[in-house]
Amino acid sequence: MTADRLDGRALNRALLDRQLLLRRHEMTAVEAVEHLVGMQSQAPNPPHVGLWSRLQGFGFDDLAAPMTDRRVLRIVLMRGTLHLVSARDALMLRPLTEVVLGGHLRSPRAAAGLAALDLPAAVAYARKILEEEPRSDKELRAALGERWPDADAALLVWAVRLSLPLVQVPPRGIWGASGAARHTTLETWLHGHDVPEPSVEEMVLRYLGAFGPATVQDVQQWSGLTRLGEVVERLLPRLRVFRDEDGRALYDLPDAPRPGPDAPAPVRFVPDFDNLLLSHADRSRIISREHRARVFTANGIIRATYLVDGFVHGMWKIEKARGEVTLRISPFAPVPDGERDALAEEGERLLAAAHPDAKAHRIEFERPG
Repeated sequence: MTADRLDGRALNRALLDRQLLLRRHEMTAVEAVEHLVGMQSQAPNPPHVGLWSRLQGFGFDDLAAPMTDRRVLRIVLMRGTLHLVSARDALMLRPLTEVVLGGHLRSPRAAAGLAALDLPAAVAYARKILEEEPRSDKELRAALGERWPDADAALLVWAVRLSLPLVQVPPRGIWGASGAARHTTLETWLHGHDVPEPSVEEMVLRYLGAFGPATVQDVQQWSGLTRLGEVVERLLPRLRVFRDEDGRALYDLPDAPRPGPDAPAPVRFVPDFDNLLLSHADRSRIISREHRARVFTANGIIRATYLVDGFVHGMWKIEKARGEVTLRISPFAPVPDGERDALAEEGERLLAAAHPDAKAHRIEFERPG
């Protein structure tokens, strides 16, 4: 049987539907974070915007309670990057993605720097003091430097962070909170939780539910893992296979939503670092190669974008000055009048939700280019 083909617009609409971006959904923040298999959280604030764009009635304070009572947390996982995930997913995904961090430790440069150090002893000591109380990198560096005065304390901290599953504890990650990031171990933070059996098969199925249809290379791009073709092969009896316009095999859950290329897609503001733009090897289903070069910077920043007709159409940022906030929208091409009005209205709602106490809210469109 010949596999059905899906063009770029069909893949776009499927992705937007899985990512909760074709309409706002009535679910809790915890349910959404778990459905999305986590949200990249290199900076503390972007997940709040990401949830606001996806959920009906989401308030920017709605993450405070689940973060404080430990239902969601921030920890390094997929691709070796910081993610906001549910407690269950932190426990299930960390053992599976640990190999990514171990690869950094085994790199020739790291091995040379760590060769003269007793890394197991340093990691054990760091675990002890981090489980006594959460500590910042500065505090950990001082403690390790005092214990091993001849060692490179900064290198030790880097190695410890790769070796231990560390949670960034609140108030870091809560909207409006400030202060240095402090860490403790995942085991301490979630002491008493049932620990699910790590399952790479479940991880791949969950990925497809949030990002499919997708190639094996797409799953590897999202996770940072390799050799997942073997896993997909084992899962084939539970999957449906499609082909993209270049003939590549796309794998999906049989009953997952695929609304078709003509499904309407509302304008949406997508925050910095959102996994929507990061989780496929071929990202043409959401952003063109030309626009990707402008959004992804050389120093690893992924800028905030907005969607028109389901695709990245430009960038945005919020500027604050003298108690006023301005949403600055930077189109890559002229915005059609109807979509421009929709963007302005959506932008007003975003500013009202994110900065309700500002003296004034302004929307400014820059010249396309």
